[in-house]
Amino acid sequence: MKHYILSLIFVLALYNSVRAVSEINTAPPQLGVYEHLDHYLSDDLIFTDERFEKVNLKEELKLPTVLVLVYYECPGLCSPLLNALANTLDKVDIDLGKDFQVFTVSFSSSEKPPLAMQKKKTYTKLVSHGDTKKGWKFFTGDSATINKLLDEVGFQVKKEGDQYVHPTSLIVLSPKGKITRYLYGSTYFLPFDLKMAIVEAQEGRWSQTINKVLNYCFSYDPKGKKYVFNVTKVSGSIILLLALSLLFTMVFKRKKKSNQKINKA
Repeated sequence: MKHYILSLIFVLALYNSVRAVSEINTAPPQLGVYEHLDHYLSDDLIFTDERFEKVNLKEELKLPTVLVLVYYECPGLCSPLLNALANTLDKVDIDLGKDFQVFTVSFSSSEKPPLAMQKKKTYTKLVSHGDTKKGWKFFTGDSATINKLLDEVGFQVKKEGDQYVHPTSLIVLSPKGKITRYLYGSTYFLPFDLKMAIVEAQEGRWSQTINKVLNYCFSYDPKGKKYVFNVTKVSGSIILLLALSLLFTMVFKRKKKSNQKINKA
């Protein structure tokens, strides 16, 4: 009887543990950004742009794309974020609309294209180069599509009354819809960090040699949330080149001495 009771207690404890773990795993994500690197956007995310045109978001990814999730009537973080992005776009030495594009998507289903157009006019005026008309698009959508996009990129918001509590981040996508980088900030982004993230997102199809060199010499530090000079990789390459140069010099000298001996003979 004693063994039976102990066994029953053990089974109940095990059941409760499994149930607790299951509840934790199925609980909705809390407010914040949960990085889904290397995940792809779905093929059925249909949004409406500022010109009232229905757009399949993934099909519009012709270039590396910076995805910005905001809501247009935000009284807090969204305006500083978009100002910071516009300032960075004005300083980065690659061309908006030619080398990359920006998609700003509202996560408030109550916001409509006229408001998106108004915001586009406000922020594109801050960018002095590149094709802002085609390169920076502003979208609105229905709640189901918005929530699906937020889940796919790991961007969790919380609605409180008519407003939202939300994180801030730039999400960089490849032309194939793969999530390649998250850049964090709300009032400032380094133009170099944005450029490096775009170079990465191009997936090896970037044509300029200088960008390939930058991609080799710098890597993203997930702890510091920025790009840093890759000392180990660069130092290793230099040491390897020096070793090969030394080997080549030794072989060349040895061959030269052998030729001299043959000539003397």
